[in-house]
Amino acid sequence: MGPYWSYESHWSSRLKITDPNNTMALMEIVKWPAPVLDTPADPVTEFDEKLGKLVNNMFETMYAAPGVGLAAVQVGIPQRLFVMDCSGGKDPAQRVALINPEVVRVEGNQNGEEGCLSFPGIFTPVERSLRAIVRAQDVKGNWFEIDGMELTARCMLHETDHCDGIVFLDKMSSLKREIVKRKIKKLQKAGKWD
Repeated sequence: MGPYWSYESHWSSRLKITDPNNTMALMEIVKWPAPVLDTPADPVTEFDEKLGKLVNNMFETMYAAPGVGLAAVQVGIPQRLFVMDCSGGKDPAQRVALINPEVVRVEGNQNGEEGCLSFPGIFTPVERSLRAIVRAQDVKGNWFEIDGMELTARCMLHETDHCDGIVFLDKMSSLKREIVKRKIKKLQKAGKWD
């Protein structure tokens, strides 16, 4: 039998991924205000086959959503890792998993529309650094750095925030944050946000 991942929370149903045929599987993306999204994640300490399968399942889930980045906390797994592909699957060289990411350096500013798979349908301007250098480990535990600009920098910073228990709602002005929270409450009451 293949890997088994589960996570219980008040906000999401039980998440199970079993993989008896060694194939990839889609995972459930949790929506805010799931507590796992607001809690700093634990460092990854085991670099094994289970981790590799988790990363592959996260890529499949991200592409199916569709998105350009997905953190483990967004699929209910409180570990410091994320996957990203700012080409949307068009350039295999941009497909990367960052495990135990650390922001080494940032510079410049960019202000642009940002969305999040845990906030479906919500897009808002968010100010981020124009350039980011992030240090992380790969699935084998080897350290590397990525020096990213524009969308790559935005994605790395957004997903590293997820690993730190920060959601893009926290990056908005208090007025915009309250507007978004009211919109989510209306969607919850209408049964369109579970």
